[in-house]
Amino acid sequence: MDIPLPLPLLIGGAEDDGNRESTWLPGHREKLSLIQRSWVTAGCNAVVAPTFRGNRFRLPRRDGEEDVRGYNRTLVELTRRSAGERVLVAGGIGPAGQELEPFGDVTFEELVTAYAEQAAALAEAGVDLFLLGEGMTMAEERAAMLAVRQASSRPVVVLARCDEEGRTESGTDVLAALIVMQGMGAAAFGLSTGEGAEVLLEQLQRLTPYAAIPLAAVVSEPEQELQDLAEAGVKLFACGGALSGDGPSLLARDLALVDFSRFVPPEHDPDVIPCASEKEARFITPDVDVGETIECTSDLMEEILEAEETCPQGSLKIAILEEDDVAIFAENQYAVRDALCLWSDVPELLEQALRVYQGRAFWDGTGDLEPEFLAEMAKKYGLVLL
Repeated sequence: MDIPLPLPLLIGGAEDDGNRESTWLPGHREKLSLIQRSWVTAGCNAVVAPTFRGNRFRLPRRDGEEDVRGYNRTLVELTRRSAGERVLVAGGIGPAGQELEPFGDVTFEELVTAYAEQAAALAEAGVDLFLLGEGMTMAEERAAMLAVRQASSRPVVVLARCDEEGRTESGTDVLAALIVMQGMGAAAFGLSTGEGAEVLLEQLQRLTPYAAIPLAAVVSEPEQELQDLAEAGVKLFACGGALSGDGPSLLARDLALVDFSRFVPPEHDPDVIPCASEKEARFITPDVDVGETIECTSDLMEEILEAEETCPQGSLKIAILEEDDVAIFAENQYAVRDALCLWSDVPELLEQALRVYQGRAFWDGTGDLEPEFLAEMAKKYGLVLL
């Protein structure tokens, strides 16, 4: 599907320097204005406000939520004034830099709350779209997506940075990230890499057969063949940090010569259904064998590992039967690598389990939950309904 934005889209925007402190405020407003105007002059039709560190975990501690609100609002307003009304302004959301339980001290809901503060501030400031930046973990991307949807119906574009094997820094296969993010309603999904133009194209082509949304590419090398990217389904192009001088304007010039009609959308086989764990992409068929149901006990970790080692079907089924099961599942879910069927006969428990699962689960069609509820879970969390 297409997104409600002018495509193709060429995205530019000021970057921060990676420091924890608020690098753009309060002393660099004029510098930011000049940089943002330069992207428009170069031919970009979307500019990103440098708000990627505008969450409570990354900003210096001052006044909590009000500080988050003021920081994000000011940067968006500066970008809007600099870019003008005919250019789209994106609100950047980036890593929180926190380890989640059980590996750290932050809960998933605390992460959602932090991103919700930022998303609300960006929406209030009037962004046209949200950009989830490179370097986020799967949990951060999911938390940010849920947070944005609390605040706005504007499009969300997700970018992931990968190595030559198609893995993010946290070890997630970018195909798994695509499957999860498009299931949760992302408007576009894209890649960047430090491994060169050939690797970028190769990894995007690996996504093409499974992409139901437009792809995006962060172009950092002048020699990148834009026509090849377009024929892989790329419709959004972001200017990478290595494009300096005339690089962005040359990219805009070359983009005008690309023939996007040469992209042929792939036919999706209805018998090949994408699912994903936190790290891996998995594919099932409508008649998938889920094996024996696993209940959430103190031995859940061992049972998951044993099921995946001994069962050839490539999927497993975990039942959430009571409130305590959600916490047990959340703590042990990281052992799951195969396609996961989550099951419960209590709607609230199923939603809680889907919320904390850092992948894309499926429902095997058994049980008596209302179709309307299951459809809502599919829309919100990407639950695959068989």
